[in-house]
Amino acid sequence: MPLESVQDQPNYMNNLKDGIIDFLAGSIGGVALVYIGQPLDTVKVKMQTFPSIYKGMIDCFVKTVKTDGIVRGLYAGTVPAIVANVAENSVLFTAYGGCQKVVSKILGLDKVEDLSSLGNACAGFSAAFFSSLTLCPTELIKCKLQAMHEMQYQTNMPNTIMKRIGPWELTRNILREQGIRGLFTGLTSTIAREMPGYFFFFGGYEVTRELLANSNQKRDDIGWQKTVIAGGVGGTVFWLVIFPADVVKSRIQVQNLKTSALVITKDIIKKEGIGALYNGLTPTLIRTIPATATLFLAFEYSKKLMHRFVDN
Repeated sequence: MPLESVQDQPNYMNNLKDGIIDFLAGSIGGVALVYIGQPLDTVKVKMQTFPSIYKGMIDCFVKTVKTDGIVRGLYAGTVPAIVANVAENSVLFTAYGGCQKVVSKILGLDKVEDLSSLGNACAGFSAAFFSSLTLCPTELIKCKLQAMHEMQYQTNMPNTIMKRIGPWELTRNILREQGIRGLFTGLTSTIAREMPGYFFFFGGYEVTRELLANSNQKRDDIGWQKTVIAGGVGGTVFWLVIFPADVVKSRIQVQNLKTSALVITKDIIKKEGIGALYNGLTPTLIRTIPATATLFLAFEYSKKLMHRFVDN
């Protein structure tokens, strides 16, 4: 066996091990995020897609509970949301770890830990492309389930008893009527949202960790309280930057629109005003602080535990 192959083998095994751990830790973080944030995510989607029906966050929350209850209302779409978040975050954090290594090599750094916050932000930007491909179909199903009651209302059948369908039946219906392309409705707007969003998501997270670290302390050793704060900051910056793109994506997916995202954006501003691009921002920001804090906390500490178990 050539000497180069022998030397490359440990690196390959380490990269594989790191990838699997990132994948599992991202999955754990994704599940935790859904159970913390699903109710306010439902309110966000309803306010984004049907702004004329609700007066605000509280009105939407109360009407949803009154009409559909907590489980079928606020937690509508939980199964596809879990699938979406596990798929997105497992792929996202796996790709993020890989992109960190690529960026480190490009910059001539020996270790990923030496990456600056800007370098980590660039890695997050690149990783988001891959996670968008897994996120789009599952988020499509989630959004349609969350806004199913409003879709019935908009089609002038408010007094009709609606047959409730689950995520698997809805997926089959889309495949039967539109084919596999139907599951990727809104892919362009998803990518346009995710890539710049995760630049600021990981950038904000890493900058905050850096600022909160004491002198001569690594970012990974700041403790769970500061990790929670950094996660909350990363999530807040993410949504402030990408929210208009998220509004457009939600409308494309829920209402099955075929027009381009740019045309829809212009149409929303013309007919409803620029404020319509921020419908649902309040519940999103309230939700994102505990949700993304939980995501990073679950990711970082489950990753540390797995490394401790595997490396010993």
